[in-house]
Amino acid sequence: MGLPSQRRKPRGRTRSDPLAGLWDEIIMPMLRQVPLLRATTVMEEIGRDHPGRLDERHLRTLQRRIAHWRATEGPEREIIFRQDHPPGHQSLCDFTEPAAFEVTIASVPFDHLLFHFWLAFSGWQHVKVIEGGESFTALTEGMQEALWQLGGAPSTNRTDRLSAAYRNLAPYDDAATGYQAFCDHYGIEPTRNNAGVSHENGSVEAAHGHLKRSLREALGLRGSRDFADVAAYQAFIAEHVACRNARRRAEVALELARMKPLPKFRTTDFSLATVTVTRTSTIAVRDVLYTVPSRLIGSRLKVHIYDGRLVCFLGSTAVLTLTRRRRSAQGPAHVVDYRHIIGSLVRKPQAFRRSVLREGMFPREVFRRACRVYVGLLHLAATHACEAALAAHLDAVLAAGGLPDIETARAAVAPPPSTLPQITIRQPDLSVYDSLYQHQENADVTVSA
Repeated sequence: MGLPSQRRKPRGRTRSDPLAGLWDEIIMPMLRQVPLLRATTVMEEIGRDHPGRLDERHLRTLQRRIAHWRATEGPEREIIFRQDHPPGHQSLCDFTEPAAFEVTIASVPFDHLLFHFWLAFSGWQHVKVIEGGESFTALTEGMQEALWQLGGAPSTNRTDRLSAAYRNLAPYDDAATGYQAFCDHYGIEPTRNNAGVSHENGSVEAAHGHLKRSLREALGLRGSRDFADVAAYQAFIAEHVACRNARRRAEVALELARMKPLPKFRTTDFSLATVTVTRTSTIAVRDVLYTVPSRLIGSRLKVHIYDGRLVCFLGSTAVLTLTRRRRSAQGPAHVVDYRHIIGSLVRKPQAFRRSVLREGMFPREVFRRACRVYVGLLHLAATHACEAALAAHLDAVLAAGGLPDIETARAAVAPPPSTLPQITIRQPDLSVYDSLYQHQENADVTVSA
C-alpha cells in the first residue's frame, strides 16, 4: 500500500463548476465582443440578467478563467519594443503635478507644476518649479536652462502632444512657430508622441515617478514642507537633482561627446507685451496690476513675460524686474511694492484708507496689525531699508501687548549716528554791537534835531 504521502491522489474537480451554463452561453460571447472586459463588469451583467447565479465568492474563479481565455484564445496584444538610446541623441521633457508633496510657501499651500527634462541615455535631468500652467514660456525657459546647465544640445527632443509646442492639427510638421524657432536655434529636431499612445513617452513618464518618489522622501527627511519663498523651494529641488546627476558623470561625459555645441547666445524663451505706465504708477500685464516706480509714469515699457517674472525695458535698457502673478479666480490680482508708492502716500496719508491697492501694501502680516501708523512705518522701512528689522521690532512690541510708535520704532531700527564728533558752537559777544547800535541811534536823533 505504501505511505499515505506516496499514495496517488485522485485528479479532477472536487466541486461543481460555478460557471457551468454561463461560460459558453453568456460569458464567451461577451468577451468576443469586448475582449478587455473586466471580470467585475461580467459579474454585474450576469447579476442583472441572472440574479443569484454568481456572487463575490466566484470572482477569483471568473478572473482566472478570463485570464486563461485571453492567453489561449484572445486577440493579439500590442508589443512594446524597448529602445536602444545612443548617447547624445534624445532628450525628453514634460510637466508633472506633485500633488502629494503638500508644499507650502510661508505657510500658504503652493499650487504648482514641475518641468522635467531628461536625457534618455544617461538619465541626467533638470527640474524647474512652474507656478503657472503648461505654457510656451514654461517649456522653453525650462529647456533653455537645462541645455545651458548641461553644456550641449541633443539631436532630438521628445514631448507628448503639448499645446505649448504643437498645434495638433496635422501628423507632421505641426510644431508651433515659436517652438520650432527655439529648436532651430539649438539644432534640435522636435518630436512628439502619437495621439493616444502615452507609452511612447515612457522614459520620461517613468522618470517622473522615480523623481517624485525621491523628492517626497527628501521632504520627509527635511522635517518640514514649508519654504520661505519659491526661490528656497527651487534651490532645495536643484540640490536634490544635482546629487542624483553626480552619480551619472561617466554617462553624461559620453553624451556630451556626441552632442552639438551650444550657440553663442540664448534665444527667446518669453512672451512680449507693450504697456504704458499710468498716472497711478501701475502697469497691467495679463489682467494683473503691478506697481512700478513713479519716475516711469507716462513711459512705454516693453515687457518680457517669463513663467515666474516680468522684465521691463525702457528702450533697450532693463529698468525693472517684477515677480509674476496669475489672475485669480476671484478676479484681477494686484502686485504692490510699497517702495514704489510710499513717497507720494506719505504726503497724502488719507489716501491709504480707501485705496484699491490697500490690501497689497502689507508686505508682512505684522504690518497689517499695526495699520494705525502704517504709512509712517512704511516710510521708515523704505527710507532706511530696514523692513526685516522693523518687522522684528513690531512683533516684539505687539507680543508684549503694546502699540507701535513711529518714534520708538525709528530709535530701535534707525537710530541717529552716535560716532559723529560733537561740535561746540561759541556764542558771539553781542555787547559791542549793542553799543554801536546805540551810538548810531543817538547820531540820527542829533541830525534830525
